[in-house]
Amino acid sequence: MSRTTTDTAENALLVRVLTTLLREDPYGLRRTARTEHRPDGDWLRLRAAGGTLLVPVAADGFQCEIQAREALLETADGTRLTGLRPVLDRLRGAVAAEDRPGFDAFAAECREALATAHLHDRLRPGVVERLAGTYGDTVTAWTGQRGALAFDTLAAFRDHPVHPTGRARSGLGEDELRAHAPEFHPRFPLRWLALPHTAVRGERAELPAWWPAPSALGLSGLDATHLALPVHPLTAAGPLAPALRATGLAGRAHLAEQPWLEVIPTLSTRTVAVAGDLATHLKLPLTTATLGRLNRRTIKPGTLLDGEVSQRLLEEITAREPRFAATVLLADERTHLDADHELLAALVRRHPPGLHEAHIVPVAALLARAPDGRLVAEALAERYYGGCLATFLDAYLTLLMDWHTTLFSYGIALESHQQNTSVVLDEADGRPRLRLLLKDNDDPRVHPARLAARIGRATDGLLGFGDRRILVAGDGPVADVFATITVHLCAGALAFELARLGRGTLDGWLAQLRDRLAEAIARLAPGPAAVLRARVLAARRLPVKAMVTAGTLLTKERSGATDINKYYVDGPNYLLPTAR
Repeated sequence: MSRTTTDTAENALLVRVLTTLLREDPYGLRRTARTEHRPDGDWLRLRAAGGTLLVPVAADGFQCEIQAREALLETADGTRLTGLRPVLDRLRGAVAAEDRPGFDAFAAECREALATAHLHDRLRPGVVERLAGTYGDTVTAWTGQRGALAFDTLAAFRDHPVHPTGRARSGLGEDELRAHAPEFHPRFPLRWLALPHTAVRGERAELPAWWPAPSALGLSGLDATHLALPVHPLTAAGPLAPALRATGLAGRAHLAEQPWLEVIPTLSTRTVAVAGDLATHLKLPLTTATLGRLNRRTIKPGTLLDGEVSQRLLEEITAREPRFAATVLLADERTHLDADHELLAALVRRHPPGLHEAHIVPVAALLARAPDGRLVAEALAERYYGGCLATFLDAYLTLLMDWHTTLFSYGIALESHQQNTSVVLDEADGRPRLRLLLKDNDDPRVHPARLAARIGRATDGLLGFGDRRILVAGDGPVADVFATITVHLCAGALAFELARLGRGTLDGWLAQLRDRLAEAIARLAPGPAAVLRARVLAARRLPVKAMVTAGTLLTKERSGATDINKYYVDGPNYLLPTAR
């Protein structure tokens, strides 16, 4: 007996889902499985509650030894199940009763991701045609903050390197996505809420000159007593009212009837660029969740202040390491407002000046398809590096590893993943110049003892984080973030995808990555160098984010995760010369 499906998007998603469940092994099925060799390839026999299940597998190596080979599941009697719903329904029987609510939430995320993938398949050609008509047929014309938004749109059509349902945004339907999601490149006006001055924390003097007074929003008589706070339309449409009641502000806050200030969504969706001031972005809370049901896109009180503390810490490091002053750019995230509720907050992000002629490309967009069919990275390599993709990526990896290993020597690791890190390319003195632009650094890991030893003085003034999970007692948590973010997401994922696309060999790309990392580590003092060699370069296994397990499948009580974004399993170290 068999059931077939020809839905390409559904098959691709199901392969990613099965691969993730094998990698994270949340229910312990893989650790007790055995391999069967068949003429068509290997199958993994899982001993599951309710009966044996078999999954066709192939070798992988990126965070797990194996991956799902086909979008199907076989039962003990030879029945082959295909299609997202039948496979997930059968897998549900292998899940303990107390974990089924999480599994059901994951199944819902899968359905949302599939619906979004179908939407993308249907609308992407028209969006790309519109981008080409607006910004230019070739991405080499997409410069400055204006062009950066077009690169964000290309990146938003791509899958997350690890999370299988990265395209899902819980609770948002097609109309809401088309009106507000970055992959559709819309424009829309913001809503504004006038709050009593006494209810709002933040530095008003640093707000942009165009920031409206309540009277400019049609709210007369409030200029002396209230401050205007921007609100995302999706938040104003429903969740805002309960938030005002919860804070006791329902009778004192005033929502302007008319929208004001046109914006364009960036890759993160909740962060929008001001159409009339593209170097200024506003980060606004949303109630949707991405990358897991527990990963809500609200802004918890204190988070924005932690981002400011992080920025000042990074500025301290660049002042001590002058070579990075010209190569690592930091978005200014020191201006923010909040009213002690996760839906009543706003960050004003200012990008560095002088980038009008530069290409500003998130790492997430490097392997996206440009309108002419090439990879974005190939077009940039042709523009700046004589068409040599390896030379371009070598320059990127050299700076990436130099910066992050140096931070590690100070006891710091950033959550600067492929969305928060952008490559900035232009020319200086007739030669290509590559820089990194970093943003959203509100959740690092910092080892205070190593920082103090490196700086040579007390560091209390640099470590005023509200979230005490940021400060750790040893090198281990810092090295884990370095491995899972810098190595896996910003480098390793590129190597494996380039090889799959036929752009060079996997061995070649991994050798390049290993060499650049080894060179960067060699520049460090013996202490931090030894830690990174032992825990990353020469380790038999590396930490791997278990994003689905901690973010959706298991409650925090069941997983034991104190931070769902820093909950790990482990996988093979593809950096080892003998790994393949």
